[in-house]
Amino acid sequence: MIVPVSAVFAAVLGLLLLVLSFLVSRYRLKFRQGLGVSDDIDFQAAVRAHANLVEYAPVGLIMLAIAELNGVPGTLVYWTGMAFVAGRLLHAFGMINGRGGPHMARMVGILLTWLAILVLSLLLFWNVFQVYG
Repeated sequence: MIVPVSAVFAAVLGLLLLVLSFLVSRYRLKFRQGLGVSDDIDFQAAVRAHANLVEYAPVGLIMLAIAELNGVPGTLVYWTGMAFVAGRLLHAFGMINGRGGPHMARMVGILLTWLAILVLSLLLFWNVFQVYG
């Protein structure tokens, strides 16, 4: 079975990962810093934006794919995936443009990410109890 909805979101997040990786690599070359970060706040923000995506994207994508495979209605998978991806994009934008400090996009992004993970958790529980309960 294929999971086309999850595949599209995985592709978008993969592109975001490449963009954030490029930003980190650019700072690593600029500061000749192969490991860790310098005192430059923009470098630190780029590294954390990249790391935060790496921390959240796998869990969200796995949950989306499981929901899609288990037969959760496609519309619910789609809109939850949209919220998750929008949250990740906003968080990265806010982290970089806010230079690691408070930024509206960063705050909205993490809230959307958390909300999507909560909704996916509930959908997965609901789906399992519908089938096996």
